[in-house]
Amino acid sequence: MSRVGEGARAIRGSAPARWVTQTGWPAVSTTARRAGSAIAPAVGPVLGTVSGFGWAVLGVTIVAIVAGAALGWRELLVIGFVLLAALLIAIGFAVGRSAYAVRLDLALTRVVVGERAVGRLAVSNTSARTLLPARIELPVGSAFASFQLPRLAPEAEHDELFGIPTGRRAVIVVGPVRSVRGDPLGLLRRELRWTDPVDLFVHPRTVSLGGSSSGFLRDLEGVESRVLSENDVSFHALREYVPGDDRRYIHWKTSARTGKLMVRQFEETRRSHLAIALSTNRADYADGEAGDEEFELAVSVCGSLAVQALMEEREITVLTPSSNLHVETGRRLLDELSAVEQSETSRETVVQLAKTTGTAVPQASVAFLLFGSGVTPTQIQASSMHIPLGVRVIAIASRPGERMSLRTLGDITLLTVGDLTDLPRALRRANS
Repeated sequence: MSRVGEGARAIRGSAPARWVTQTGWPAVSTTARRAGSAIAPAVGPVLGTVSGFGWAVLGVTIVAIVAGAALGWRELLVIGFVLLAALLIAIGFAVGRSAYAVRLDLALTRVVVGERAVGRLAVSNTSARTLLPARIELPVGSAFASFQLPRLAPEAEHDELFGIPTGRRAVIVVGPVRSVRGDPLGLLRRELRWTDPVDLFVHPRTVSLGGSSSGFLRDLEGVESRVLSENDVSFHALREYVPGDDRRYIHWKTSARTGKLMVRQFEETRRSHLAIALSTNRADYADGEAGDEEFELAVSVCGSLAVQALMEEREITVLTPSSNLHVETGRRLLDELSAVEQSETSRETVVQLAKTTGTAVPQASVAFLLFGSGVTPTQIQASSMHIPLGVRVIAIASRPGERMSLRTLGDITLLTVGDLTDLPRALRRANS
């Protein structure tokens, strides 16, 4: 054993062995990597046309031919050559060029839940030769539509009209349009992309709150706070003048009577600023389909309140446990609401959501908390502790099918809404 070990060490230490390990092998590895990098862009698309079933058939073909030749089994050779013929025929279906001009048009890119959404797909032949029939695939959300494209003469065009289901609020990605060429057995599949995807926004239902029935604070002078100010519109008291005070606010009659300069002291007023906090925690709603219906109603309530506030040009902040929604325009807000979903993993209850709201929007005049039937009265009362003093809190529980009701829990006004059409009347009652 010692002689063998000494021989191995001698071979490893020899000049040829050192050349192989230090020079030869690194050079071969580098060359192989460079060759692979150069070939991959050309070979990758070709290999990508072979389906999983095609690779399996290719493997069986090789095994059958090799085993049949080695063992002398004619049956295996027949199977192998039949499968090889199928692969060669499949190549004929996949090769060839396609010269299409494809247009994907949606009649509307924004619809309300339940409204009809229609699209048009136009494919024309831009080449000087006739194109063989092909299949056109159009992904629509998680599904896809398939259209059979007929034989097209030069400059001929084929139109397809299609409808998109809009039964649920969502952001549906339509496209990209792709043409598919391949054999009937599905051994090879060649896809060509022709258009970019288009987003279809399915907005939640909203209801008009009818101006003064909205229940928002409408005092032209704002809502009084307990913070004293040197300059506002809500008079509070008089105090003695100190150097630096604005002389415009000196009360001359009182100053003449007391013999001292007296200035007006005001209470700072707060303009209407709405904070709308929408819970997306699945635990705040019922289980199963009932919880989905509650959540959709809560999203519709959120959209109705926010759109009304934007129409009245009021300041507004819309929050969920994970983000602040963009509220530059009503369309932008509804686009974002289309994508809001319930969270299975969120641990932020309505109490934490109220805390986040109080921290993010301490200047709010009214705060709306929106949730479902999974929130208890204890949680609702605990939420009020995290909202700054002077902010009116209105909690709206979405419970489809129940009668509209109003009750008071501490400093919070609790509204129960069973249908979106109940919202204007519920807000009028809350504001009376």
